[in-house]
Amino acid sequence: MADSKGGFPYLKQALIGAGAGVGVLAIIIGGFTFTGFGAQPTASSTPTVSSSASASPSPSPSDVRACSVAELATDPRLATLSATVLNAETKEVLFDRNGDTPAATASVMKTVTAAAALLTLGPNYRVETRVYQDASDPGTIILVGGGDVTLSRTAAGSQSVYRDAPKLSTLAVAVKQKMAGVPITKIILDSTLFTGPKWDSSWERSEQTEGYMSEVTALQVDGDRSNPAAETSWRSAKPVANAGKYFKQALGSAATGATVVEGAMTAGATQIAKVSSQPISKWITHMLQVSDNTQAEALARLVSLDLGFDGSFSSINTAFKKALAGTELDATSMTFRDGSGLSDLNSVSPKYIADLMLFVQKGEGVFSLINQSLPVSGESGSLASRFKGENSDAIGKVHAKTGWIKRGYTLAGFIDAKDGTSLTFAVYALGNVTSEAKQAIDDLVTGFYRCGDQLSNE
Repeated sequence: MADSKGGFPYLKQALIGAGAGVGVLAIIIGGFTFTGFGAQPTASSTPTVSSSASASPSPSPSDVRACSVAELATDPRLATLSATVLNAETKEVLFDRNGDTPAATASVMKTVTAAAALLTLGPNYRVETRVYQDASDPGTIILVGGGDVTLSRTAAGSQSVYRDAPKLSTLAVAVKQKMAGVPITKIILDSTLFTGPKWDSSWERSEQTEGYMSEVTALQVDGDRSNPAAETSWRSAKPVANAGKYFKQALGSAATGATVVEGAMTAGATQIAKVSSQPISKWITHMLQVSDNTQAEALARLVSLDLGFDGSFSSINTAFKKALAGTELDATSMTFRDGSGLSDLNSVSPKYIADLMLFVQKGEGVFSLINQSLPVSGESGSLASRFKGENSDAIGKVHAKTGWIKRGYTLAGFIDAKDGTSLTFAVYALGNVTSEAKQAIDDLVTGFYRCGDQLSNE
């Protein structure tokens, strides 16, 4: 995916940038304002024209819409439904079910994280992993994590899940050249860039053991996967130590007798090697396509640090609100608990997400990257296997981020509707849900697609 353009000349290469992205947003898109916006159905359920249809809350009284998805919206598989659908051109609210009520987003939160990162860091931002030599003990080196969770232990010529990621072997070669035969006796692992707990108290530990999430550390390798080539792969409780183990292996005989400890960089140390990540535009595309939790949390910390906060869980809420302030969307009652959406304590309304998707659907500036990176119904990413069968007429028409936690399924993005209208939407199915909620969501969203601008709020 090429870097986003459209008037955002971000060229940051440093570990922590200046955080000027929000001001740029006000210039580029500050003028883009909002006017306010019985029996279980089967997959074959279609929208129906209501004989008593009334106008939706936002349109004028004369603008009557008569295409109803009421039956689909009451599917019990949706449990407690919260949803908002907007006409992307007029910003009118076409459909609303608890849309202004903040609730758990699941991985739809990653769209917020992507927006915050792009507006703050810019698409060309790269993360550096560095190695230093101790000033007083030439045999001691310090491996300093900069938040690059894509750093890989894979051999030259092979790929991890993070295609073209920087490699430990590249660092090792550079270190050995600089050391010029001086034996490495000690390796210090510095992961102090991120502060606070490594695991949010509201997260299920099963996310770690089942292979969906690593502990949040500024130094780790392959997202701490046991299998670097597998998206879903068991993660350990010691990602920093694992990074040190793999680095020592990459150094080979130059570090045979070296001890490996966790600590902080010593005063006066000299940089002797570094590798840079792919630009975060690549991270964001991968994160949105496959819902990579580890990348999302690293991006959240980098946003926090770039805006002058401490890179902790507790800083994310304030940092995200500052990063997104230029959108002029009201986040006062929203709570951004994490960057991945794993926490059920995230509390963001469907209306807020649907409004954010107005920028994404329009595709201007950095938002063009999110537009191009969202999974597409029946075609790509986490939507490749969805919208089949009775919903196949919507294949290729729904561009959206999926979400799942134990108490909810979500979907949010934009729709190229059948009548040519562009819609933005967010759907949350929360409560006592099963995987069948995905089908019910797809049925409902296909209903939105078929109705287009005639979607009724009944």
